[in-house]
Amino acid sequence: MSAATLERLRQGNARFVAGVRGTAALTAHDRRELAQGQNPCAIILGCSDSRVPAELVFDQGPGDLFIIRVAGNIVAPSQIGSVEFAAERFGTPLVVVLGHTGCGAIAATLEDLEHPRSLVSSNQHSIVSRVRPTVEALLARGLAGDALFDAAVRANVHHSVDQLRHGSEILEDLVQRETLRIVGAEYSLETGVVEFFDE
Repeated sequence: MSAATLERLRQGNARFVAGVRGTAALTAHDRRELAQGQNPCAIILGCSDSRVPAELVFDQGPGDLFIIRVAGNIVAPSQIGSVEFAAERFGTPLVVVLGHTGCGAIAATLEDLEHPRSLVSSNQHSIVSRVRPTVEALLARGLAGDALFDAAVRANVHHSVDQLRHGSEILEDLVQRETLRIVGAEYSLETGVVEFFDE
């Protein structure tokens, strides 16, 4: 089931990149049907960035995706709980952690590492502190500039995937029973293409 869902998202993204919207996404459900309940095909944990609207990126309609958006596509208890809820309640077979090029949370983390205390808000710092260990590991390997930024976006996605896979007994059990698959992906702001990462 998760393989079919992943292919559905790939095809939807191909339509988005080609600039051809499918009509099925818009006409598959009417409001009365959705008022009775939901049955999303995938859970998307994505960044809050306004340039990455998951429904459009994957050419899906209302009721198709259970979307959790937070700056830097980080994983905190509330995000884990949201994924658990959708996976258990609706039997949704796929979770995609969707990062993107040019991520502001990655930029803020790099700025904070270069100029500590550059963040004026403890709330913003709580986001950066979840991204920071991943970026520090890349700095220790000697990466810098664009190579560091690009690697940090991907490493942050992998880190969030790992946290979902190993930060919840509920999700671990669903993954072990092969009723849930958790994958990472990166959206290119330049091309619109979503690249899914190998597990």
